[in-house]
Amino acid sequence: MAKVEEKQPIVEEISAHLDGAQSVVLVDYRGLNVGQDTELRKAMREAGVVYKVYKNTLIKRAFEGTDFAQLDDLLEGPSAIAIGKDDATAPARVLGKFAKNFEALEIKGGVVEGIVYDAKGIGQIASIPSREELLSKLLGSLQSPITNFARVMNQLAEKGGAGEAAEAPAAEAPAEEAPAEAPAAEAPAEEAPVAETTETPAE
Repeated sequence: MAKVEEKQPIVEEISAHLDGAQSVVLVDYRGLNVGQDTELRKAMREAGVVYKVYKNTLIKRAFEGTDFAQLDDLLEGPSAIAIGKDDATAPARVLGKFAKNFEALEIKGGVVEGIVYDAKGIGQIASIPSREELLSKLLGSLQSPITNFARVMNQLAEKGGAGEAAEAPAAEAPAEEAPAEAPAAEAPAEEAPVAETTETPAE
């Protein structure tokens, strides 16, 4: 009974780390030397990932009633647990990078946003860019059209200013008067022809 009570705080600690977690990845860390393990832990902290080594029985108890219970079958041999809260892909991304450099690090599998993945699936998730990288790319793609739009607007404004300056003198010049038309000559009225009268001689 005493041993169970001693282990309970550790289970509660694991459960606290799992609360609100978006992902969990399990690894076998046995082949890492001290320097490699220190480097891995540092990278995990910088990525905002909780990386701990616990006994499998305690991890399994903490998994009870959560989506992470799907990983119970992988809890064999030494296990380290990587927990991601803010970035669901961070544990897989950091571990995937280290697994390439340090073959001794073995990824067992994981759960990302409620879906269980084997080692190969975690490797594919590891290739997904981080949230910061995605936001940076999105911001760059948004800025490009805005920059082009601003450039075009500036060019139009400059052309418009030059056009107004050129048109100003023309607007101030007095309008030329149209030449007055000469009065049309009045055509002489035609005289009505005098009708010839034939006088009948009086008898």
